[in-house]
Amino acid sequence: MTRPVVVLTALDLEYNAVRERLTKVEPHVHPMGTRFERGTVTGGSCEIILGLVGKGNHPSAVIAERAMTEFDPEAVIFAGVAGALWPSVGLGDVVVATHVYAYHGGTSESDAFRTRPRVWEIPHVCDQLARHLERERRWARGLAGGVPQVRFGPIAAGEVVLDSASSPEATLIRDHYNDALAVEMESAGVAQAAHLNRSLPAVVVRGISDRADGTKVHTDGENWQPRAAANAAAFALALAQELGAQYGSSPRRPRKEAGDASMSGSVRNVAKGNAHVGFQAHTVHHATVYGAPGGPGRETFHDQLADLRAALRKCHEAGDVDTVTYRAAEQEMDAAAAEVPPADDEARSRATTALRKLRGLLLDWTDLATRVAGLIAALRALS
Repeated sequence: MTRPVVVLTALDLEYNAVRERLTKVEPHVHPMGTRFERGTVTGGSCEIILGLVGKGNHPSAVIAERAMTEFDPEAVIFAGVAGALWPSVGLGDVVVATHVYAYHGGTSESDAFRTRPRVWEIPHVCDQLARHLERERRWARGLAGGVPQVRFGPIAAGEVVLDSASSPEATLIRDHYNDALAVEMESAGVAQAAHLNRSLPAVVVRGISDRADGTKVHTDGENWQPRAAANAAAFALALAQELGAQYGSSPRRPRKEAGDASMSGSVRNVAKGNAHVGFQAHTVHHATVYGAPGGPGRETFHDQLADLRAALRKCHEAGDVDTVTYRAAEQEMDAAAAEVPPADDEARSRATTALRKLRGLLLDWTDLATRVAGLIAALRALS
């Protein structure tokens, strides 16, 4: 089974702009109630998972994480609208983010606000495919108004709708992120979620619907939002097709880091005499086992769970994890442990749900969240 591409949007009009370009659309409801839809790009073969995250970086991170865990995608693309930060960036233009800036991070001191930037860069292969797509220009067939200009540059993602050229937020961006071409509210969350999922490729594609300078009410009245959303959707799905052509022939597989030469095709046991091999594996990354004959067993899962309990307890005792989160996490670990080894599909589903809740609780602690990802992989490998 080949891997799909996840496409996420924040607004209903963005969602509909993508959905109109899909065929064979079917619903898929996540155990926590989030509704996704599966479809195929019209005229193509790439499977698309479409999801609506709502406004803001926090919900976008949560829903992106759910989609990545649920569907094991080849890549995730965020498609939607944004405000332009430079006069040279025109309404309807498409901006592909070379970098995503989370511009609200910083420390407030008595004399000034000191920025603490967080930045995520587009994967090189995705950048190359997007630039190839722009040169070919076939992606814009059928769009009203001809071929939009495609621009490559940073995008600033914050927590407010920016509609002023002189507000404190506008000044902050101009002073510290003045190479950004556009501003919006979701891509930092998606980029962080992708980074935590073993650096899953993530691309942000935005159509320019306003100028973020106080004229948004006028550009919205001129229907620039649906036009910009349609442009972004067209480019995003064409890029998904390119990614599908690049990777789509490969089956679902444990993801490895690019250039990892240690992932060879076999495991050689050189133990002799009375030597005892307690565990033989291909490669171990972040407590997730790849290539172990027959997959990790019950002991491996519970050993990893014990390690997570110890790490969580240490963080709690140090004051890094609050008591409410600690107790909730303990409950989810107990719920998962009670179902392993799973007696049937329902037991496996209950254990998986508990681990997903656990990872949601621990998203702010990268090491702990990574350990939970290893537990989810170990559970999947149990026969």
